[in-house]
Amino acid sequence: MEKNKIEELRGRVHCAAVLERSGFAVDLKEGTRRAIKFRRDDDIIIVIHDGKGWFDPLSEAKGDIFSLVEHLDGVGFTDSVDRVRELVGAVLAEPIWTRPARSRSVDLSVAERWVRRRKPWPGSLTWRYLRERRELPEAIIRAAIRCDRLREGPHGSMWAAHRDHSGLVTGWEERGPEWRGFAAGGSKLLFYFGWDEAVRLCVTEAAIDAMSLAALEGPRPDTLYLSTGGGWSPATDEAIRFLAARDHTLLVAATDNNAQGDVYAERLEAIALDAECGFERLRPRNGDWNDDLRDGTTATPLGQIE
Repeated sequence: MEKNKIEELRGRVHCAAVLERSGFAVDLKEGTRRAIKFRRDDDIIIVIHDGKGWFDPLSEAKGDIFSLVEHLDGVGFTDSVDRVRELVGAVLAEPIWTRPARSRSVDLSVAERWVRRRKPWPGSLTWRYLRERRELPEAIIRAAIRCDRLREGPHGSMWAAHRDHSGLVTGWEERGPEWRGFAAGGSKLLFYFGWDEAVRLCVTEAAIDAMSLAALEGPRPDTLYLSTGGGWSPATDEAIRFLAARDHTLLVAATDNNAQGDVYAERLEAIALDAECGFERLRPRNGDWNDDLRDGTTATPLGQIE
């Protein structure tokens, strides 16, 4: 097939059509408009670039719609082209994303948008979400607010800041009763909670998990609790390596108790090996640390250290 025909075909079929044909379904609880998560049992595919690209968070696999077919079906490029052609005009079984797009001022920087939002206060919608739905202790919420880590998001959601080495806000995790996402136009680096100069670094996958682990541990004064925001960008990798390079560091993989969490833990172990620092795997007993907190898991030793 001519190159221009292949490009035309690439633009006519959404990656979701390939995934639905292969038995995947949208996971609205964990996906975002710009990164739609599809699941099939333990398999996960994230669709990006308005349906034209994808990646597997459990491996290094990624690409366009043709490579997606190759990845799922184990065929070559020629066969993948034929299978994509069969999906032209396919009607998706479910809407890809039903939540309305958020409007924002293009004239404001990420940092300016952060500053304009109010901090949570006792009784506010965000405070109630964290206390009642997520069951975070009041002392943890107050500490996070005091360190300027949280903001009130729309409709009772929470904004949890990601910052660079200088402390500049680069984006924020957005979590609420009916919403999960990341700041439009922002960059995922790391959420920080605890003493910035701590030598024990506990890396989780969500800011709420970082604060939940801190609640379960006390929090420990020697520990900096971190969150990658559920992703693993090159900037996040660089930020973790920067922290791991400090003297006497212990890097703790406190990621979720599932296949994706284990993959992230392996990446953290590789960073620790490169940095020649200590490493531990701390595993929640349930799916994640907030599950443990809400479940009342307080057994000692906490989690599972490997």
